[in-house]
Amino acid sequence: MRKKNNKICKQSGVIPYRLCDGKVEVLLITSRKRQSLVIPKGGICKGMTLPDSAAKEAWEEAGVIGQVNTQKLGDYKYRKRGNIYQVHLFWLPVEKILEDWPEANQRERIWLDINHAAIIVKGNSLKKILQNSQEQVRFLAAGAIRNR
Repeated sequence: MRKKNNKICKQSGVIPYRLCDGKVEVLLITSRKRQSLVIPKGGICKGMTLPDSAAKEAWEEAGVIGQVNTQKLGDYKYRKRGNIYQVHLFWLPVEKILEDWPEANQRERIWLDINHAAIIVKGNSLKKILQNSQEQVRFLAAGAIRNR
């Protein structure tokens, strides 16, 4: 019988967003095996802050670049291969969408209205975060427009 691992692996992730035709859209990506839609996330790089590590994941996994909002949106946990992961989550206003990025051949990306994203994203905790943060992202997107 295998002993349970109670260690929590910390990760950071982002919810990339943009304003398109006056509506806020968020970016989801496929998992590596393309079985489900997820957000860009991954292990925290040594020597990097949580937001900086999250920005790196957005570039590697989704091919998007922007300045991560350093105010943490929340966190959620999930299990994978017997491990527990805790993801510290941040908003990422997308400034640039790359045509080529490190994991372009492993993932697809899809822009969705936040309501639709909350329905189809993998993980109940992440669904709740998306459902409860709709007004916040609209406020952030509106502020980005005023600051241009």
